[in-house]
Amino acid sequence: MQNNEILKVLFIGDIVGKSGRQIIKTLLSKLIEKYNVELVIANGENAAGGFGLTEKVAEELFSYGIDIITTGNHVWDKKEVIPYIAKESRILRPINYPEGVPGIGSIVFKTRKNKLVGIINASGRIFMNTLDCPFRVTKKEVERIKNQTKLILIDFHAEATSEKIAFAMYLDGNVSAVIGTHTHVQTADEKILPQGTAYITDVGMTGPEYSVIGFREDEVIEKFLYQLPKKFEVSAKPSILSAVYLEIDSQSGKSLKIERLMIRQN
Repeated sequence: MQNNEILKVLFIGDIVGKSGRQIIKTLLSKLIEKYNVELVIANGENAAGGFGLTEKVAEELFSYGIDIITTGNHVWDKKEVIPYIAKESRILRPINYPEGVPGIGSIVFKTRKNKLVGIINASGRIFMNTLDCPFRVTKKEVERIKNQTKLILIDFHAEATSEKIAFAMYLDGNVSAVIGTHTHVQTADEKILPQGTAYITDVGMTGPEYSVIGFREDEVIEKFLYQLPKKFEVSAKPSILSAVYLEIDSQSGKSLKIERLMIRQN
């Protein structure tokens, strides 16, 4: 197979606050060069102060080389982002929000090497907000996008491992990859499913490593001990960049490789 027939993708796990943005600034261009990546996707729903996203922060992330920003249940935490999401197609919110919600849940994006790639953002329902069925809504969107391209990637932002695995099995062979986000803890179960869909339960977090999913451990421990309301701050400790690197056959849309990455800040 010729190299130009392989789509090379970097999918970056949930970016948390300034710490997460800083390691993206430091490392992303090097990773793009090392892997000859032509499409970079990152979950950015916690990129602004650990909760939500703003126009300024999104534009910063785009300037570092991220092509598409996906989100999840924290997408609306910064209310000022709503008019921006309504006009910026490179930011996705979960597709299974009700009709009429600002923004879009999918895009067919042209990569640096002019390949058309469908990207879908969906949210789970177990221990999450009650939204439309992600299985049915996403399957319908996959069928629509397949009229334009066989290259389809999904960010499934969900809490329950069982829901993520079932979702990937449900779509195996119909999409190129299902990448789990939300828990901020990278799982060690990356694989290519029997029908050619790459999968990982959670790609992990890009942010302070010695923290509680990105936040100061002392504040989170205090919350667990006393059960009182507490505002959490993003930890200032050294960061990790968590991601997966994907190689996908551009003709069939089947994945050939999924490699888990966890890179520590020097």
